[in-house]
Amino acid sequence: MTVCIYLAHLNPLTNAHVEIIEELKKESNVIVMPVIFLKNDIEVNSGSFPFRFEIRKKMLDAVFGSSIEVSKNYTFLAPFWRYLPPLLSPISWKLRKQILEDIPKNYFTYTGDRAEGIMLKIYRLHPKIGVRKIVSASSVKNKLYDSARGKDIVWKEDVPSKVVEIIKQNWWIVEKYANIEDDTTRIAGMKFPKDGFWSK
Repeated sequence: MTVCIYLAHLNPLTNAHVEIIEELKKESNVIVMPVIFLKNDIEVNSGSFPFRFEIRKKMLDAVFGSSIEVSKNYTFLAPFWRYLPPLLSPISWKLRKQILEDIPKNYFTYTGDRAEGIMLKIYRLHPKIGVRKIVSASSVKNKLYDSARGKDIVWKEDVPSKVVEIIKQNWWIVEKYANIEDDTTRIAGMKFPKDGFWSK
């Protein structure tokens, strides 16, 4: 079987992510790589990236068990400005090498975003572009924040029941980021935490 590399934020894991992964599993061995931002070996989180890697892995493990592999190879190291501009930055190509570590030659990457697909193609990561799902992690995350602020918002129907329990167990994280400014910057179509963007 081919290997599918699924690069994603997964903040949080939604029903749309589950649908995508289940489809990919039918024909490929799936390796999910949730994005990680590290500063001095400590994960940097923000309103856009509230759940740390361990929690997102727990979500994936709860839903898929051992039927997929979860990898830490999609990791950016502070200062994050070094990865820009894409393609021209030597360290961005080092990230590509890191993503492909121990990956067999018969692989492809998956994305539901056409612009991201073009970028993956330029990086020679053999992208397969799927259909973007209606429910996005960003919309679910915003529902979580609205719920934490006291609004009567329904969010549980957008995530698997096992993920609902994990989110409830870590509700303090939702409350924390619901009530502070999103410390995230977007440059060249990419989101990075401001903390660690310019310095280690």
